[in-house]
Amino acid sequence: MPTNGLHQVLKIQFGLLNDTDRYLTAESFGFKVNASAPSLKRKQMWVLEPDPGQGAAVLFRSSHLGRYLSAQEDGRVACEAERPGRDCRFLVLPQPDGRWVLRSEPHGRFFGGTEDQLSCFATAISPTELWTVHLAIHPQAHLLSVSRRRYVHLCLREDELAADSNTPWGVDALITLTFQNRRYGLRACDGRYLRSDGRLVREPEARARYTLEFKAGKLAFKDCDGRYLAPAGPAATLRAGRSTGPGKDELFDLEESHPQVVLVAANHRYLSVRQGVNVSASQDEELHHETFLMQVDQETKKCTFYSSTGGYWTLVAHGGIQATAAQVSANTMFEMEWRGRRVALKASNGRYVCMKKNGQLAATSDSVGEDEEFILKLINRPILVLRGLDGFVRHRRGSNQLDTNRSVYDVFHLSFSDGAYHIRGADRGQGLWFTSRHPALPSPPGPPLRPIPLGWAG
Repeated sequence: MPTNGLHQVLKIQFGLLNDTDRYLTAESFGFKVNASAPSLKRKQMWVLEPDPGQGAAVLFRSSHLGRYLSAQEDGRVACEAERPGRDCRFLVLPQPDGRWVLRSEPHGRFFGGTEDQLSCFATAISPTELWTVHLAIHPQAHLLSVSRRRYVHLCLREDELAADSNTPWGVDALITLTFQNRRYGLRACDGRYLRSDGRLVREPEARARYTLEFKAGKLAFKDCDGRYLAPAGPAATLRAGRSTGPGKDELFDLEESHPQVVLVAANHRYLSVRQGVNVSASQDEELHHETFLMQVDQETKKCTFYSSTGGYWTLVAHGGIQATAAQVSANTMFEMEWRGRRVALKASNGRYVCMKKNGQLAATSDSVGEDEEFILKLINRPILVLRGLDGFVRHRRGSNQLDTNRSVYDVFHLSFSDGAYHIRGADRGQGLWFTSRHPALPSPPGPPLRPIPLGWAG
C-alpha cells in the first residue's frame, strides 16, 4: 500500500452538542469550559484519546488548547491539564437515541449542565447530561475495515457496499457521512444510503442511521437495534451482524479522500499509463489507468498526480513525463494554470507540459497553445460537501442564499460538461453558482445556469 501522504487516517475531531443545541467550549481564559456556543468552531473541537492504561476510560483533549478535560471530586470541571491524570478519565455511555453520557470514572458522577453552569456532580441522567457527537472533519472519506485491511466501495453488480478493495481508487470508493436526527448515515457515491441489512436505499430511513462509537481511535457504527456494521462473508458485504459490542471486525478507519481526476488532451484522448510508464494521451475510455489522484501543496499550491500503478508523475530527461516516482520531490510538482475551461501544467523546469505528435507528454513548451491545454475532470465527487475557512456551506432556510459558516452541511450534486460544472442542491431544479475562490452565491434569476469552470484554491 503506498504511503507518503496518500493514505492519511483522519484525526477524528468533533463537537459535543448539549440538549439546548449549544457546544461544549474550552476557553483560554482560566481554562474554563462552558456550553454557550451556537456553532462549531475551533474552540468547540475535541479529540477523543484512549486511556494510556488500556482501560475502558477515554480522554477528551481540546483541539484549541491542547489540554485535557477534567472533573474533580466536588464536580468542578476545567480544561487545564497538560498531561492526563486520574481526574481526566471519563466513561462514554451511548444512549439509545445516539447521544452520549459522560461519567467520571474515578468519581462516578455525570457531566452536564447549561451555559457556564457545567459540572460533573449529577448522580442521575437528565436531559442536561446528554451530548450529541457532531463530527468536525470533512464528511467525504474512504472507509477502511480494520480487520480485513480492505476499503469499502460500491459494488453495482451485487448492489451492495463491500470491504474488499485493495486501494480506494475511483468514484465507487467515496463514502459520505450524513448527519440527521443525531445519527449518521453512510451514503454511497450514487447517493443511496446503507441500511443495516446490507441493502442500499434512496432515503435515510431509521435503519439506515447509526450511532458513532469510538474504540482505540477507530470508528464503529451501531444500528437502531444495537448491532454493529461489519464486513460479512467471503464477499465482505457491509451489514449489521450479531455482535452487540465493537470488536476488531466492527472497527473502521476514515481516510482522507483526495481528488481523483482524468485529463483529456487536444486529440480528445485520455491521459493514461496503460501502455507503460510514460504518460500519454492514448485512450478512448476512462478506467483506473486513466485516473490520477491529485494532491495540492497548501504552501506552493502546486499539484502532484499519482497513478493507479503506484507512481507519481515526474519530470525525466529531455522533458519527458513518467509515472515512476516513489516519493514527492521538486520534479513531481506541477503548477496548474486555469485557462477558462482548460488547464495548463508547468513542470519544475519552468516549461509547459504539451502533447507530442505520438501522444506522449513532455514539458518542452515556453507558451500555451492547443497542445498544452487539457480538460480536467473531477471523477470522485458526484455528490459534494463544501467547506471553507469559516465552516460548511448550507442553504439558508426560507431563502435562496447559501451560508458558508455553518456547522451542518448540505450535500450538493456535481455534474460535468466540457471542462465545467453544474452544482445543484437537493432540489435538482435549482442551479448554484460557484467558483473555488469566492463564497457560494445565490442562483441568479432567469434561465438555468450555464456550467462554470471549477478550480481549486488549494
